Amino acid sequence: MSASVVVVSTGGTIAMRPDPATGKLVPAVSGKELVELLAWPEGPALEVDDFVSAPSFDIHGELALALARRVAGHARRTDVAGVVVTHGTDTMEETVYLVDRVLDADTTVVLTGAQRGADQADADGPRNFRDAVRAAVAPSARGRGAMIAFAGELHPAREARKVHTSGVRAFASPGYGPIGHVDGDHVVFGRRPERRPPLEPPAELGRVDLIRLHAGSDGRFLRASVESGAQAIVLEGTGRGNANDQVVEAVRETVASGVTVAVCSRCVEGRVEPVYGRGGGRDLAEAGALFAGDLAGPKARVLLQPVLGAGLDPAPVLAAEAG
Repeated sequence: MSASVVVVSTGGTIAMRPDPATGKLVPAVSGKELVELLAWPEGPALEVDDFVSAPSFDIHGELALALARRVAGHARRTDVAGVVVTHGTDTMEETVYLVDRVLDADTTVVLTGAQRGADQADADGPRNFRDAVRAAVAPSARGRGAMIAFAGELHPAREARKVHTSGVRAFASPGYGPIGHVDGDHVVFGRRPERRPPLEPPAELGRVDLIRLHAGSDGRFLRASVESGAQAIVLEGTGRGNANDQVVEAVRETVASGVTVAVCSRCVEGRVEPVYGRGGGRDLAEAGALFAGDLAGPKARVLLQPVLGAGLDPAPVLAAEAG
């Protein structure tokens, strides 16, 4: 018997239809129905795992961790050729990175979804779904970790970002570009993303807050995070990873209290580096903040959650990921 592709269904727009009473898009299509909508009798054998039916903005915390565990478990099976996860687009970039960081097999995992509901005549879900299946079984995809298949492009877990609220080309890898493409029946890769050793999934995720800085930011949000029990805070600073004197003082207090502070940039491309004074990045580093290279804020948060949940020191893990 040939190996099958496991389809882990989680809901999202790809599985949504308008509610007859309200007109609101809600999850309404099961994984089995999604497979039937493919109308692809010559395609690979598909095994459906209806994990949950939810919009992606409700997939976080323990549910996201349980999903990552489930996907990694399927990927370790010897009778599985690949894993496809149908997922909402809003937080797909976070889920794919969590899956990738706990994935301990060479089996390819591909997340996909849609920007248009299942009932729309020009729904993009079926094509994205077929592309994801093709990528999941492609021999050249093995060992590249978890990725996103969308609009004919393949984006790696670490770099993939949602870049459009409604357009069908919803994802990109800013600063890098896609790692591959699905062109009809062909899956073609142009590069191989760097991947770090997998993390052991913890019993629970650590509590990590994400704060985006702006002109005139102060220390209120950091202090509120500490007071409410955050174990770490990710700051999306300006430019190279800058803030101001008020934020620096709050970072100094936060680090002294035992809470990790990681610095990313609110820019979509480029690295943070401790360069500037007057409340800039060098002052943040001297206050004890860690710098996350070109890792995006949501990704840094996802990375710190299992690290802190497992009781690990975040500094070397973040340094290795930052490169």
